[in-house]
Amino acid sequence: MAITLSRRTVLRGLGTSVALPMLDAMHPTRLLAASHRETSSPIRMGFFYVPNGMHMPDWTPKEDGASYAMTETLARIADHRNDINVLSGLTLDGARAHGDGGGDHARSVAAFLTGAHPRKTNGADIENGVSVDQATAMQVGDATRFSSLELGLETSSQAGNCDSGYSCAYASNMSWRGPTNPMAKEHDPRAVFDRLFGGQTEKETRRARSEREKHRKSILDFVEADAKRLHAHLPIVDRRKLDEYLYSVRDIEKRIAGAEKLGMTEEGVPDFPRPLGVPRELSKHSELMMDMIALAYQTDSTRILSFMFTNAGSNRSYKEIEVNDGHHELSHHGKSADKQHGIAKINRFHLDRFEYLLRKLKQIPEGEGTLLDHCMIVYGSGISDGDRHNHDDLPILLAGGGGGRIRSGRHIRYKNGTPLCNLYLWMMQQMGASADKFGDSTAPLDRLG
Repeated sequence: MAITLSRRTVLRGLGTSVALPMLDAMHPTRLLAASHRETSSPIRMGFFYVPNGMHMPDWTPKEDGASYAMTETLARIADHRNDINVLSGLTLDGARAHGDGGGDHARSVAAFLTGAHPRKTNGADIENGVSVDQATAMQVGDATRFSSLELGLETSSQAGNCDSGYSCAYASNMSWRGPTNPMAKEHDPRAVFDRLFGGQTEKETRRARSEREKHRKSILDFVEADAKRLHAHLPIVDRRKLDEYLYSVRDIEKRIAGAEKLGMTEEGVPDFPRPLGVPRELSKHSELMMDMIALAYQTDSTRILSFMFTNAGSNRSYKEIEVNDGHHELSHHGKSADKQHGIAKINRFHLDRFEYLLRKLKQIPEGEGTLLDHCMIVYGSGISDGDRHNHDDLPILLAGGGGGRIRSGRHIRYKNGTPLCNLYLWMMQQMGASADKFGDSTAPLDRLG
């Protein structure tokens, strides 16, 4: 006999809680915003930041509208052309100096989601604005297990001098719960996995982890009985969805364990103890984090997240793509053709990682479409040309269909100087948050629907 499930149904076991993907047997849920009701598929919001600007000649299309020709960099996501909008002309005024001198890199991150101009200090008296992800989470975030997730490929710092007198708190955090409260990001995919599939308390999670390590078990072994009971009562389509989802969870679990070249048992289960650190290769590290993001959205564990590829002003080299010079150093290209070529290669490397996520989201059915159809995800930087350190005409993508609210497949050119916060205000309203202004917004961004 088929059953009706709550959207919050989970599989439970010893110290383990495995949320489920959207199944046909589930009822729509309701946001806490009093006047807003969801469809059967909630909208997800995401923000992805890349440092040091872009090589803009390889980024910005020459044509406007749906018939634009993709540039050399944007061609990396050509398969998703109909799922993205390229937005030109948006500006981040809060990242400008306004009399404070140097520090454009730190300001570009601190202002990227807040629209605010951070106080210039490398001491304890930091001050910034509230970021759009947190402002939205404060209103609608308690509809999910995690009101928001803050992720990245590098750790956050809360003190120190990182950029011309600006605290490292500005340079390494773009999510801010309050003016003095940056939200540290998690960069270890194993830690994110444990958060998504751990118990209700840290004590339960530690106990389950100890049992898995002791008996070399998968996290799914603890919920096997619960999964079998549920499986028997689901319609055929939902059984297939559940089987595919559980397979993907176990596959990611294996890959996390394998990141440090751990062996496997004969049953194909990770041979714990769990490794320390993160994958050495940035591409593998990034892909595992994108897997975590897809799982977080798919299971409705959160609908709001932010992701920093690296911290502001990063001088990381990219030997994986044969770029041996530091990223920040290359961004100060002084019109050097060789340096601009290196910057463009790094831009494409980052966009390839984002393409991996878009592909994952498009492969997950949800409702009448895909998971990507129910997302609105911003990708870009708070600096345009890294050599000029300008904060206007930013490189910004908006990916996903926003639950039918976004008409994608276009290059939309706004008047240069249009606040980036106009986009954020529009996104907040689509999420059901009550807002008529955010940061330096002047109105919700138009021409998206």
